[in-house]
Amino acid sequence: MSQKSILILCGGGPAPGINTVISTVAKAFLKDNYRVLGLHEGFKGIFDENPQIKEFDFFHADRIFSRGGSTLIMSRFKPKNEKLNTNLFIDNNVKLLVSIGGDDTASTANRITGYLEKEGISIANIHVPKTIDNDLPLPDRNPTFGFHSAKDEGVRIGNTTYEDARTSQNWFVMSTMGRSAGHLAFGIAASCHFPMMIIPEMFDRTAITFDKVVRMVISSMIKRKIENIHYGVALISEGVFHNMPDSELKKCDINFTYDDHGHPELGNVSKAHIFNMLVQKKLKELGIDIKSRPVELGYELRCCRPIGFDLTLCTVLGLGVKKLFDEGKSGCMVTANSRGEITPLFLSDIQDENGKIAPRLVNINSELAELCFQNLFYVGEDDYEDAKKYVDNPSDYDFNKILTEK
Repeated sequence: MSQKSILILCGGGPAPGINTVISTVAKAFLKDNYRVLGLHEGFKGIFDENPQIKEFDFFHADRIFSRGGSTLIMSRFKPKNEKLNTNLFIDNNVKLLVSIGGDDTASTANRITGYLEKEGISIANIHVPKTIDNDLPLPDRNPTFGFHSAKDEGVRIGNTTYEDARTSQNWFVMSTMGRSAGHLAFGIAASCHFPMMIIPEMFDRTAITFDKVVRMVISSMIKRKIENIHYGVALISEGVFHNMPDSELKKCDINFTYDDHGHPELGNVSKAHIFNMLVQKKLKELGIDIKSRPVELGYELRCCRPIGFDLTLCTVLGLGVKKLFDEGKSGCMVTANSRGEITPLFLSDIQDENGKIAPRLVNINSELAELCFQNLFYVGEDDYEDAKKYVDNPSDYDFNKILTEK
């Protein structure tokens, strides 16, 4: 029988800390005399007759632990009816599949090991949950790895942008990642003291439209003008885009490309550019002379070096993989609470009756959110008289009224 091995793969998009997880897992299993194999191109490699495999030694693992990006090439490939390469597991005497990714990656890993079981190949699988969106419902509201590093990089760029706005006396309309939830936008905007942030969770009492988003940005601009402040940054989460109906997307005059399911491929366009264009169009209609420029925070955040928080968290998660494997656990995610205690989390623990996992959203009714919203600038009823200098109907730009429009 050949030497026992483990197989590591990464699915989805990059997040700071992936290499830390890979490095820690590799070192832990190398100590126990396992071969550590890394599979390039995620699940695509499992269905390839000639998969690209990277075999780790201590020195490679030790070089990568603090680096950004991923030493293993990533892929969003999702298997359909492809034939599984069972020889990959048999020939290498694989005892554990370690997957790093989101909930789709976790469920795919479960299906693959379930299929292998039917073929008489018994291996464990343990998943390390990853998303910079921070929207996986982990216990104790613990953050997903990579979130704090991406936020830190976003804050660095955001502070520089805000300084540019102050120096140039103009505005920037910024957009940042977060398909379902506004955690990243909320964290960056609050940290940078931006006068306006717009996240999808704000629209819990009204539908999201371009018109409302534009009026919220202009509300902040008007309020700052009243206060004799002629600069600012408005940060809009891309989740606002993803939560709009298709009928709204058709109003923005952008020729989208569409995926196989008929959905517009929003990753191909700058959301900041679209929002800024619409804001400028509305300002021109109102006769308000304010210059604004778009700034998109996207791929810049995904492969930055992990900060100390994520270096520690990812190290603990990597060691947690070894702990759960030694305890005989399989088909689970590894999680660490605020005390660093490792516990397994099964998909069934967080799925609803339809097998869906509801994203963890920003709690806009929390004291944290309410305090941070107090730091925003926007038109309220007390500003109506002063706002008439810029708009005929100030109530149309009342931030709180926009969020309750029927």
